[in-house]
Amino acid sequence: MMKFNLDAIRKSAAQDFEKTWNLGRETIPVPGINQTYPRLAFDYGKTHPIFETVHLLREAYLRMGFEETMNPVIVEDREVRRQFGSEALAVLDRCFYLAGLPRPDVGLSDERIARINDITGRELDRDEIETIKQVLHSYKKGEIEGDDLVLVLSRELGTTDSRIVEMIDSVFPEFRELVPEPTTKTLRSHMTSGWFITLSSLVDRREIPLRLFSVDRCFRREQSEDASRLMAYHSASCVVMGEDVTVDYGKAVSYALLSQFGFESFRFQPDEKRSKYYVPDTQIEVYAYHPDLHGSNTKYADGWIEVATFGMYSPIALAAYDIPYPVMNLGLGVERLAMILHRSDDVRSLSYPQFYEFTMTDHELASSVGIERSPVHDAGIAIEHAIVQVCEQHGSDPSPCEYLAYEGELFGHRVRVMVVEPEENTKLCGPAAMNEVMVHDGNVMGVPRTERWDTVLREGVPAGFRFIDAFAAEAAHEIENAARCGSDCETRVRGVKVPSEINIEIKPHANRWITSNNKKIDIRGPVFTTVRMRVV
Repeated sequence: MMKFNLDAIRKSAAQDFEKTWNLGRETIPVPGINQTYPRLAFDYGKTHPIFETVHLLREAYLRMGFEETMNPVIVEDREVRRQFGSEALAVLDRCFYLAGLPRPDVGLSDERIARINDITGRELDRDEIETIKQVLHSYKKGEIEGDDLVLVLSRELGTTDSRIVEMIDSVFPEFRELVPEPTTKTLRSHMTSGWFITLSSLVDRREIPLRLFSVDRCFRREQSEDASRLMAYHSASCVVMGEDVTVDYGKAVSYALLSQFGFESFRFQPDEKRSKYYVPDTQIEVYAYHPDLHGSNTKYADGWIEVATFGMYSPIALAAYDIPYPVMNLGLGVERLAMILHRSDDVRSLSYPQFYEFTMTDHELASSVGIERSPVHDAGIAIEHAIVQVCEQHGSDPSPCEYLAYEGELFGHRVRVMVVEPEENTKLCGPAAMNEVMVHDGNVMGVPRTERWDTVLREGVPAGFRFIDAFAAEAAHEIENAARCGSDCETRVRGVKVPSEINIEIKPHANRWITSNNKKIDIRGPVFTTVRMRVV
């Protein structure tokens, strides 16, 4: 397993970035033959709850005969003013305005040319100086994009891109001192902002009625994010445009859409907000009953929750876009629906679990507990199994005693492997040798099969091995190493206090989760087993 030495990399890069960057290719691990394509393969992954809900909503809309549409994400603020009328200022207050860096007008003085010569390590001729001027002028005019500037200059001057980066940073402070300049473009805060633009474009080019939907991002400049709201969220929105479209279309769409997610009953009540882009008294909140919520330990214990809003677009707003037909619009928050489906009470942790929560099930923990060192050759694996078999059959035999576990060829040497206990008045194996490694309620334990541990053995998740299995794997691993050199070896384990003493490895992330959640790792006990290998 490979890990980068981050402190060394940072220090080296600060001293010589170019050299450190080029050395990066040497840090990439060389894979074993079984870790190369096409032998390298990936299993089925894990979905994100928000995008899983997006997928389900898309399928639901498609089953209802709606056509999927991609609405503009970047919207000019004049469009918001056209749509929202007197409310536009309040809406724009919640919008993110976009800004961009200006293109600086950069000159080349004799002092700057001298500094460029120092960086490149040579004196530029007149043609090269003129080339720099032309490239910077083309950048100012927008003929060269910002992400191509370094590449073009390094190619024209025949030097490395890291030296060009150093030149821009140290010779041209104009780039470093740039301040973003605002534009009149905004990030879409309501899907409605995109619908008016889309419908205006399609009204004379498509047969009506039109049934369109879009499940996509919206952005809202909230004062702060909390358990119920995010600045970037997903809206599942649809429109129906046609001569006979009425507010009842909203009720019908609500039922058809939400019943696919287990909602059974619906209530429709006027929305107090009365947005100006809707016809008065047509802005309706949708409350739906979900049996899974009834009696739950949430604020929706009665089973009812507000899940959507619909309404008829105002003819005033439609007229601004030359749309002559009635339009019903319905929208619901994807995150709100995902919270219901996944029984979550915090949209932040549901959307960004990598920042807000770190949970591991017993199954996930069990998969993170393994044996650190194991044999890799067929003979070594046979030795491992033979040691385990002897200990299972004779582990309780009184000592002193010894038993032959294996005799055969290994790396060109004939070896004999014995399980021994030379001391008197004890047994071949200690009483904890057969302890099973279990995960129960977040705790990792080694427990014997006794009545005291019935609950752990019955309800816990087994890691799939015992203490003796881990010890035998380590013994066989050391025997392989010794046999390569033709030497004898002895592997022994006494009283175990920590997992590493019995060749058990717990992955670092699992270890952190266990300790941070006040769980315990209890891998200990008297194992007292010895294995000797002799080359004969």
